[in-house]
Amino acid sequence: MRICYPGLILFLLIFFIPHNIIGQETVSISRISEPVDFDGSPFEQVWDNATLFPMIMYSPNFGFEPSEKSEVMICYDKDYLWIGARLYSRDPSHIVSTSKKRDEQSRNSDAFGVILDTYDDNENALVFYTTPTGSRTDYTISNDAAGGPGGGGRGGMMNMSWNTFWDVETTRDDRGWYVEMRIPFSSLRFQNVNGIIRMGMIINRRISYNNETDTYPAIDPKYGFSATMKPSLAQTIEFEDIVPVKPVYISPYVIGGFLRNYNLNEEETQYVKEDKPEIDAGLDVKYSLTSNMTLDLTANTDFAQVEADDQQINLTRYDLFFPEKRLFFQERSGIFNFSLGGPSNLFYSRSIGIVEEEQVRIYGGARLVGRAGKWDIGVMDMQTEKYKDYPSENFGIARLRRQVINPNSYVGGIFTSRLGMDGSYNVGYGMDGIFRIFGDDYVDVRLAQTYETATANVPLSTDPTFAGITWERRSDKGFAYDLSYSYCGQEFNPGIGFLMRGGIQGMNARFQYGWIPDETSKFFNYRAMMQFRRQNRVSDGGLETMEISPGWNFMTKRGFGSFIEFQYMKEGVQENFPLSDDVEVLTGEYTFMGVQGRFFTPQSKPISSMIRFEGGQFYDGKRISVEASPIFNISESIQLSGSYEFNTVDFPDRDLKLRNHITRVNFLYMYSTKLSASIFAQFNNAVDAFIANFRIRYNPREGNDFYIVYNEYRGILDRVYDPEWPPFFNRTILLKYTHTFRI
Repeated sequence: MRICYPGLILFLLIFFIPHNIIGQETVSISRISEPVDFDGSPFEQVWDNATLFPMIMYSPNFGFEPSEKSEVMICYDKDYLWIGARLYSRDPSHIVSTSKKRDEQSRNSDAFGVILDTYDDNENALVFYTTPTGSRTDYTISNDAAGGPGGGGRGGMMNMSWNTFWDVETTRDDRGWYVEMRIPFSSLRFQNVNGIIRMGMIINRRISYNNETDTYPAIDPKYGFSATMKPSLAQTIEFEDIVPVKPVYISPYVIGGFLRNYNLNEEETQYVKEDKPEIDAGLDVKYSLTSNMTLDLTANTDFAQVEADDQQINLTRYDLFFPEKRLFFQERSGIFNFSLGGPSNLFYSRSIGIVEEEQVRIYGGARLVGRAGKWDIGVMDMQTEKYKDYPSENFGIARLRRQVINPNSYVGGIFTSRLGMDGSYNVGYGMDGIFRIFGDDYVDVRLAQTYETATANVPLSTDPTFAGITWERRSDKGFAYDLSYSYCGQEFNPGIGFLMRGGIQGMNARFQYGWIPDETSKFFNYRAMMQFRRQNRVSDGGLETMEISPGWNFMTKRGFGSFIEFQYMKEGVQENFPLSDDVEVLTGEYTFMGVQGRFFTPQSKPISSMIRFEGGQFYDGKRISVEASPIFNISESIQLSGSYEFNTVDFPDRDLKLRNHITRVNFLYMYSTKLSASIFAQFNNAVDAFIANFRIRYNPREGNDFYIVYNEYRGILDRVYDPEWPPFFNRTILLKYTHTFRI
């Protein structure tokens, strides 16, 4: 069988699309020589010499004057980027401040932040936010914060686990609240060209009581929910004569604790207790080779501070996807992204050091990321120990991407390898390109192949090949679309990637028409959608899945929102697949209909919630799924959140039923921005699992952390098991300290 490779299309796009470079006026940032009194009160004379940035309303009424006055000033010296903000309020009682949490994601509090596209590449950015309590939130943005029409976040546009070195101070009085941010240039990767450094910048202020967002520059809401984070819409700013600082950060850690497990014996007749002390140490080193290239080294990599994964119920034939939370893999992680559609990717860092949901020791490794000219560069190599029947393995990845045609277009290549010390191997390579061809229209082209032990490995065969092409218009206003075709061969198997489903080919078409009403409407936006997708198995050409789904989405200016979608489905099941130990879906072809939707209340209120529902026919039965996720912002020191998910599946003709409950509760107490305690508990009746995580964190400054961690995993229901279950399966108590030295 032959397919049309997208390589020719990529070639034609590079050389025959007009090279329309988009020009933009640059704003020069003022340089200061006098010191800043870093106290959260930006009223001293030095701020009079800073560059002033006027804000404009983004929502609820785009282009209007903000309801409250803001004065945002930016300047720099030889070491720091300084950002000052006077955020006035006619009635200070309206200022909402409900969190001191590091990396707060709730939109309940008033907030101020900047997005910095430090390479001015219109695709990647670093984000720094704070609230009136002086909390710190930082994360990265990749892929221009883009998804399909309306911007959904293809490939994971936000990485909330990224942290870096920076400081913020805030103050309040009867006129408003005030911010001073101090961001070291050593924490910002940038390019110096003939003494000039250019970055993209977006400034955001959130006024919670009015559900209002103000920005600089003005940003059209047609670019969707993520518009205020899109590097391609940023204002270009300019610095001169910044001498690159190349610090070395050395971060040793020590761990002490106790672990108790109950494991089945070889005969599987009883659970045997195993106690062992947990004493360990390791080292991470971060070295800025240049202002735009960073080398990370690790020895005996530690993942003890990782939070527990959310429990999930799987009602599909495909593997579940869990996000990466380990800190070593975070910096500019978007550079390694090579999307295969949805969560599938040629590189998935959780394939390193995690086997059968168990952590495997990583002896060490190195990671180099950065930018040289118009090239994005990412290289990583890691070595793990032998685990059970798995040999010691070496994991490698190399990624290159280059800006072409215009500031929003890229071509790139990737190489991955997984080499076992027993001689086994899995290697992969790929080429991709994303091109802004005109207006808001983008074309995304991908081609990849993998080779591994015990397969034919024929380079010109389609069996180990993935190919895909997508054409999309990124807009929430007017007509937009997302058209794609992909082919995945039966032997395509990314050894250090994630593949939700293999051996299929098919297309996806999504169309929508959106409206953004004027200031007299209660609606911020709304849109009608239609999706069609069909995928067939490569092996026999039979139907894998088909869906036709009309839908409707709206958002009000007060912050209420809803999405509803009606589904007409066809599924071709080649093999029986289980939903639980007692319930399975049988081989056959099924046609069924259903509905799914979401409704969420304003996040600006002290109590907010998202409700998700799905119901209707389900293969040869019926299904109802409901999930509610409330958040209670009790005070600036206490936050309570959780979720409850209920799934019921009935197959009346086969007299089979499935009832599943998943409950999650998260309690967070924040004594200050530096000291907090949290309890996270989960219960999943499908596997009778109760998982609890208690953690105290003391973070006197970035890079210095002291943790006390308690984890427990046990069964909780009163059931009879053979063999009899122990009182718990795992209990861990750990103390960990990390101290970062700067040289």
